[in-house]
Formats: sequence, C-alpha cells, structure tokens
Amino acid sequence: MPDSSDPEIGFDVPARVGMALEEVQTPCLIVDLDAFEANLTRMCQMADASKVGLRAHAKMHKSADVARRQIEIGGAIGICCQKVSEAEVFARAGFDNILITNQVCDPVKIGRMAAFCQPGKRIICCVDDINNVANLSAAATKSQVTIECLVELECGTQRCGVSDLDDLVKIAKAIVAAPGLKFTGLQAYNGRVQHHQSFADRKGVEADVVAMTRSAIAALEHANISCEIVSGGGTGSFTFEASSGLFNEIQCGSYAFMDADYGRIENANGQRFDRAEWQNALFLWTSIVSTAQKGRAVCDAGLKVQSVDSGLPVVFEREGLVYIQCSDEHGVIEDSAGILAVNDKIKLVPGHCDPTCNLHDWYVCVRGGIVEALWPVSARGKAF
Repeated sequence: MPDSSDPEIGFDVPARVGMALEEVQTPCLIVDLDAFEANLTRMCQMADASKVGLRAHAKMHKSADVARRQIEIGGAIGICCQKVSEAEVFARAGFDNILITNQVCDPVKIGRMAAFCQPGKRIICCVDDINNVANLSAAATKSQVTIECLVELECGTQRCGVSDLDDLVKIAKAIVAAPGLKFTGLQAYNGRVQHHQSFADRKGVEADVVAMTRSAIAALEHANISCEIVSGGGTGSFTFEASSGLFNEIQCGSYAFMDADYGRIENANGQRFDRAEWQNALFLWTSIVSTAQKGRAVCDAGLKVQSVDSGLPVVFEREGLVYIQCSDEHGVIEDSAGILAVNDKIKLVPGHCDPTCNLHDWYVCVRGGIVEALWPVSARGKAF
C-alpha cells in the first residue's frame, strides 16, 4: 500500500513540483504565475496612484496562498471574505485584517466570528438591520473583543443594504452606543454593474453610487458620526470609486485571475479587459478524450469542474476551436479543421472564476511550462 502521507498524482493531487505542464493530470486549475504577478503589480500601482487601499476579495479564490501574494506583491491592506467560515479559514492562517462583506445575523455565526476576533485581529462585518446590533454587541462583550461594523448602503443591486438615510443614521448611532462594537464606516457596492460591458454604462451607474454615498456620508456627518472606512468597488468599477474622493478602500478580486466574463468588458477606450487591462492567469487545463465525431472534440472538463452561470469557457489562444456545450463530465469543442487529437491538452478560460475555483482542491502554479507550486483552495466549501 502507498504511504498515506505521500500524495498520489492523479488521485490526491494533479501534479508535483518540477513536473512539466504537459504531464499534469486533468481537469485541474492552472495559475500562470507570471500573468498572476503582473496583475497584482498593476493593481497595486493603480491603487497607489489613486491613493486608496486595496482590500482584495478572497471569496474569488478562497486560497490563503493567493491572498498572501495579494498582500506581499500586490500591496493589499487586508482582505474581504463573504462568509464567516470563509473568514475563519483566513484568520486561522494568520490574516489579521478581514472585512466580511456581508451581514452576520445567525447566533452561531456571530459567536464564531467573535471567537476569532481576538486581540491583534481586525474583524469587520456589514450591518443593515438595527435588530442585528444587539446580538453582535452581546457576542463581542461576552468574548471581550471589539467587532467593527460598516453600515451597508443599498446601491442599486436591490440585495442587501439600507436605502433610507434616516434608517442608516439610526443603525450607525446604535452601533456607536453598543458595547463591544465600533462604527467604522460604510460599504457601498453595486455588484450588478461590475459586468456591464459598456464603459459608459458602468460610469453612469457608478455616478449614482457615488452620489448616494456622498449623501450617506453627509447624513452621518450631520449626526456627528464620521467614517474611517468607505469601502466598495470591484474589478469592473473600481476606477470610478477610486477617483471619487469619497472611497478609501476598493474591494477587487477577479483582477488577479481574469475570467472570460470580465475579459469581455470594455475600458474607456473600448478595448477588452483581457487584452488591454489584465492578463488571463487562471485556466482550466483539460485533455481531449474523444474525436470520434467529425468536426468535434470532447474534453474532460464538464459541469463538475466549472461554473457556466456567466457563460461557457473560452479556448485560450487556439484559433478555430470553440467550446460549445457541456454535460456533467464532458465538454464539446467545435473543431471543424480537425486540429485536435486524443490526449491533446488545452487551456480554457473559465466563464466565472469564483464558483469555478470553489469546485477544486488545488491550484497548480506554473512558470515557464514547469510546475512551481501547488496551492490548496483553503476555504473550499466554506459557505457557512
């Protein structure tokens, strides 16, 4: 029997360090380290130029290794998470500045958050319900910690957040008065606008977000409440928040990997993001398993290894090949010229990186065609 402590390639892990890319088992996620690091460096430079902090969104990749490099190479001041269990993975991994960009209402979840909000760790969550304040305060007081709170402003997504400014001020006042809590500021984020292809459309929507945020800050100032943090913005909109003079944090995530959906949106010059702004750094590495049907090839990357909610994946830098449909275990590629043969391997750019990453255990990190590292998807499945 093999040693259980020695991971088996093709069973436990898809690759080992030093292996050539062509030897890596499929389907798996590949990170092109040169492109990844270039994206981190570029975002760092853009945030610095705008004098805003980058709070990188770790819900995208769910990996402590990726997040560390977003801080070390990319200059991130901290990270965002979306769920309490996800944040706890990063807290246990040593991250000490975490914003949970979500409401934490369930008593068990509040208790867990308070438990890892220990001295030296800055843990922030969002609030949009005044009744939530007392429960957060009770847990923080019991654990003898301080939980920081951002009141979330509804910015057009019609999901979470406060629309009425009087309600916003009431919640902020309640947080200020609550033992164990600290009112830290506002979250103002419009998720729907991030993927609008037109730059002009995104600019128009974000002008409304900035106007709403300005009104919210003014209402709080009228009540003698100041905002230390005004946080929001994503990969598709952060330039608008960063140039507003109001926001001092941006919450970008997908810039690091760049999926096919984000790649299609346009910059101010009408150029695609994946050609003019960011590099594709995340790929679904897949093998051809059949060419029995004329004009078609079948690969081993189907629905179980990718999310297609934002569209099908795109074949990377292979002219004449189009991924056209998928089932549980297979993907069908249009190959009218008969380019592909069984056991050929190709790169796919996932349609939506976040849920695709959550389906995998490992990132195979490659530089110059050689595997340099394997990074676990540390918070995979942490949806509590």
